[in-house]
Amino acid sequence: MEKKLNELIDKALSRRKFLAGAGTAAAGAMIIGCNSSTPAPTTTPTPTPTPLDIPDNDILNFALNLEYLEAEFYLYASTGSGLSSADALTGAGTTTVPQGIKAVPWTNSVFAQYAAEIAQDELNHVRFLQAAITKNSGTPVPRPALDLTFFGPLAVAAGITTAPTFNPFDSNNDFLIGAFVFEDVGVTAYTGAAPLLANNNILSAAAGIQATEAYHAAEIRTLITAVDGAAGNQTYTTIANQVSALRGKLGGGNETTLSVSSIVAADPTNAIAFHRTTDQVLHIVYGALGAGLSKGGFFPNGLNGNISVTAS
Repeated sequence: MEKKLNELIDKALSRRKFLAGAGTAAAGAMIIGCNSSTPAPTTTPTPTPTPLDIPDNDILNFALNLEYLEAEFYLYASTGSGLSSADALTGAGTTTVPQGIKAVPWTNSVFAQYAAEIAQDELNHVRFLQAAITKNSGTPVPRPALDLTFFGPLAVAAGITTAPTFNPFDSNNDFLIGAFVFEDVGVTAYTGAAPLLANNNILSAAAGIQATEAYHAAEIRTLITAVDGAAGNQTYTTIANQVSALRGKLGGGNETTLSVSSIVAADPTNAIAFHRTTDQVLHIVYGALGAGLSKGGFFPNGLNGNISVTAS
């Protein structure tokens, strides 16, 4: 089993390239009438703000919210407890967890090692972003209120179960599905946010985090297909694709069907990682469509910071 996992992992990774679009506003000259023969002066109106006008620290705090969510999930899965109060920062919200939460009852040491590795990576991302925001003369937001029981309703919405009882902390394989919910979103979120960053040093760091998230995503996608390969069925691959379909509905598409021969989630023509706007990411983590959404899903009170309400 372990040999098969390692063989699949070796084949699962590809390059990622940042790609995202940003809207622009057209600006025309306004003629101001006057009664003299002097040529009418013109003035250029203030352009409508575009995504490129979003301060870097707002984008970093948006990412920090997502890293809090991932860190909590992996830490609970690996250790049975979440972020320390020091890492969550003063004013942190409460994390709601399934009743009787404890570390996943690991029966496979490989899975347990991967979970511990990713948990540490996500914790490091939290700390790095907090420091980067502070260094950039900003204030990192504290951990918002999080709801790790939302996996249940999400499973119902994806058609995986008819009762909101799915718990990714119950077993090795259920953990993989919980991780699958997050990892591809992280990759697309960083890919979409990177072109909006003005500071090249911050952009470089974001590229590094995006690459790490892509490794995580490949790890989880590979393990899911390996589990089914060992069992001789498609049970968890099918479940993952149901999650993928729901993410695509909420987040503007940007999904690749998972199979033993299709591990990488990318544009099939150019093999470039998918990207999502902050708005599309909000729809996914809030678990709903519509304009003006400010909370829901994994964030019962919304994200902390200035990017927290859906625009469409």
